[in-house]
Amino acid sequence: MADIESKKTETESTSHLPSSESEGEHRSGSQPPDTRGSDPMKDKVELPPFRLLHLAWLVLATMLFSSLVLERSEVDENIPYSLFKKEVRSGNVRTVTLRGDSVTGEFRTAIDLGGESVEVTHFKTRLLDIDDVDLLRDMEAQGVEVNSESDEDSVFMRLLIAIIPWLLIFALFYYSRRLMQGNMGVGKMGGFGQAKAERYIHTAEAVTFDDVAGLEQAKEELKEIIDYLKEPERYRKIGAKVPRGVLFMGAPGTGKTLLAKATAGEAGVPFFNVSGSEFVEMFVGVGASRVRDLFDKAREVTPSLIFIDEIDSIGRARSSGIAIANDERDQTLNQILAEMDGFSSDETVVVLAATNRPDILDPALLRPGRFDRKVTLELPHRKARLAIFKVHVRGHPLHDDVSLEALAARTVGFSGAEIANLVNEAALNAGRYNKSSIDAHDFEVAHDRIVLGIEYGELLNPEEKKRIAYHEAGHTLAALLIEEADPPKKVSIIPRGRALGVTEQAPAEDRHNYTQGYLCAQLDVLMAGRCAEKLVYDDLSTGAADDLQRATQLSRQMITQWGMSKELGPISIDAGAHNPYLGQASGDFSDISEHTQELIDDELRALLLKVEEDVYKLLERNTLVLDELVRQLMEHETLEEKEILDIYSQYSDISLRQDQ
Repeated sequence: MADIESKKTETESTSHLPSSESEGEHRSGSQPPDTRGSDPMKDKVELPPFRLLHLAWLVLATMLFSSLVLERSEVDENIPYSLFKKEVRSGNVRTVTLRGDSVTGEFRTAIDLGGESVEVTHFKTRLLDIDDVDLLRDMEAQGVEVNSESDEDSVFMRLLIAIIPWLLIFALFYYSRRLMQGNMGVGKMGGFGQAKAERYIHTAEAVTFDDVAGLEQAKEELKEIIDYLKEPERYRKIGAKVPRGVLFMGAPGTGKTLLAKATAGEAGVPFFNVSGSEFVEMFVGVGASRVRDLFDKAREVTPSLIFIDEIDSIGRARSSGIAIANDERDQTLNQILAEMDGFSSDETVVVLAATNRPDILDPALLRPGRFDRKVTLELPHRKARLAIFKVHVRGHPLHDDVSLEALAARTVGFSGAEIANLVNEAALNAGRYNKSSIDAHDFEVAHDRIVLGIEYGELLNPEEKKRIAYHEAGHTLAALLIEEADPPKKVSIIPRGRALGVTEQAPAEDRHNYTQGYLCAQLDVLMAGRCAEKLVYDDLSTGAADDLQRATQLSRQMITQWGMSKELGPISIDAGAHNPYLGQASGDFSDISEHTQELIDDELRALLLKVEEDVYKLLERNTLVLDELVRQLMEHETLEEKEILDIYSQYSDISLRQDQ
């Protein structure tokens, strides 16, 4: 049987439940482009040495080509030696030039070769390896002008051949030295060691805090720095120093780059934008050279801002191993540390950096005096999501049936980038059908496309389709009957993405802290699809693979990290490095005893078996509702929240609380 991945999809994933850090970002969909300013270092125009070298090579190549072509320009055709000797005896050869075993010459009267229409006046042939004593006598008898040249090359050619190897050695030495120093070209302009930062200058259309929504706390943190950049003397006279650096931490799509640009726009200062990966090259020392170049440029136009995106690519904690302690990345990091320490009191340069992996950054980079402030960008709450929607729908004609409040309520867990994508997908769907405005249906289609996946049509035979219907109906019914579970919003048996069926849940309100009861309810819903199949078919399928994986992960977190196990007690067991923004952990339990590992395995198994038993009994008491949900799914394929509630109210005689 093909592998069936019938998964429950939620707008708030239970696999990321432990994170109370969230994000919020948000750039206008009609954001005007920033104007890039010119660099004062480019005012001086001078031909770099490496261009002169290219010119020298071009001249030499031209001379060599001309010499070869001009020397041979009069030679028209190669002819057989026998034909040459025949023409000599007939008196048709005017001149002959002997050069080693090669013979060139000119006919008195043009001849045709092999009946071709092209007449040959000049010829070339090669002497035989045996001596032909009659040839010279025949040429003297016919009055042929005989010339002789050395078979050695001309003086120019000999000189050229002698010079070329030295030119190659010089070029190799020159380029290698430039690459190693990272200084190709005058002042590193256009060179290998030049920083690849993009410079922006403040204009009337620059990004400001008005273009950023959902990050009010982060903007408050930055207002003081903006005031310092605008009026540094007001702070200096009382002895205050500008913070050297500000680190933005948050999940992907939280608007870290946008917030940095808005900070520069509010302050009205030059802004240098560079990615951390652009400092790294295969040559040791190049990254450090680019760091120096970047900070030098920023100092020339102080006050200014430097923004290093994805700083974890060069700011990773340095290795303690001797063998790899001097690699390119470590040298680049050392140079950044030195540059941030080297600011003088009158240099108003602030370094902004962004990462979604703060757990791997070098401690020396995070200490006060370098990155003095850490700003966490959180997932937006409902009010912030509403503000973000208002920013992104600018310039989009909306139909009267579109409710931004309803969209904000339904998009729990969405980042600003995901909200921007939702608005764009809705606009694309409206344009696909040539609509004059974006209506609520377009947003519904866009939401399903992002959260549930793309519809793939008929992939299942009737029997598989019915099994998937029972699986998804089990998820839906459990979400209805269990009080602390998030209510179901939609259920579908149309294959989407990698799933053959989906059940969407949406919490009634934003959550930042999760109770044990709520987490157990999530486990119940996850196991309900498997239990429904077992109840109806007395058999299991691969359709619960994703549900089991997520339930196991959540159960392990409850037992090892959140102290929700009676056997283990209120302890937290380190399962390896865990990233709070990417939701990744190594799962390494090598630091705990074998006995504790056995306890964890026993607790995990006992918890999931109990969940399965309880949910099975719950569905067994409500088979009437389960069967009707399946019947409606087989007929309509997709059921909305209102239709689900209508089915439950018609076929259930007990309340939600009594069912538990």
